[in-house]
Amino acid sequence: MYDSDTYLRRLGYDPAARPAADLAGLVALHKRHMAAIPFNSTASLAVPAPSGRPVDLVDFDEDATFDSVVAAGNGGGCVQMTRLFLRLLRDLGFDADLIAGTTAEGRQAYGVEVEHMLILVRVAGESWLADIGYAGPSFVEPLRLGIEGEQRQYGCRYRLVTEADGLSVQRRPKLGQWSTVYEFTTTVRAPADWAPVDKAINAVLETGGDDSGLYSRALSDGQVVLKGRRLLTVRGGIEKTSTVTDDGAWHAQRSAILAGEVG
Repeated sequence: MYDSDTYLRRLGYDPAARPAADLAGLVALHKRHMAAIPFNSTASLAVPAPSGRPVDLVDFDEDATFDSVVAAGNGGGCVQMTRLFLRLLRDLGFDADLIAGTTAEGRQAYGVEVEHMLILVRVAGESWLADIGYAGPSFVEPLRLGIEGEQRQYGCRYRLVTEADGLSVQRRPKLGQWSTVYEFTTTVRAPADWAPVDKAINAVLETGGDDSGLYSRALSDGQVVLKGRRLLTVRGGIEKTSTVTDDGAWHAQRSAILAGEVG
């Protein structure tokens, strides 16, 4: 059952000394969440779906989801983790709402505009983009909205670029080029807005598609992502990519990410 004290303990806090609803609190909560709770596509499907379909993205049981994703530390998918994190932020006094984005892969696979779920947080008159539910590589601390220029984190650079229909998050590692992470708008959304992608994803899963597996976790200075057989590690802005062909090595790497034992 959802419990904010249990949530805070999972993130490494003493519930008796709750983080303040200020920028420092938001930054710490964001990074701690990405480090403590992995993105886990397998666990996202393990949460019981009341509808009987592979996964429920709109009408899911938040208590059962919390027990698996947070309390048990299994992690989950974008919508599951983001909805729970939004609830925690609000419990702590933050002014926060759901907003939506679309990745290039999501648009191609599902043909929808509302796919990825993000959080818009307002702190001391400024707006911040929070996203603890994207496998990556991406930012591990919130990005400030409404400013031009680059924002730097752990050796990587980020910028928010105005597009025809909204904004795009662009990222550049230390030795790489700019690339688009995803596009989004700041329009406040309700969970029901994800009904089209809910339908599309279940249609794919019910036909046996999308079984590559996706796992990630934030590190002290970056992020590690295992997508199918491709392993990407970002540390201090330096990217290292390899293909894990050996089954034993793949299972060991996956277990290390899920257990938080990546060095």
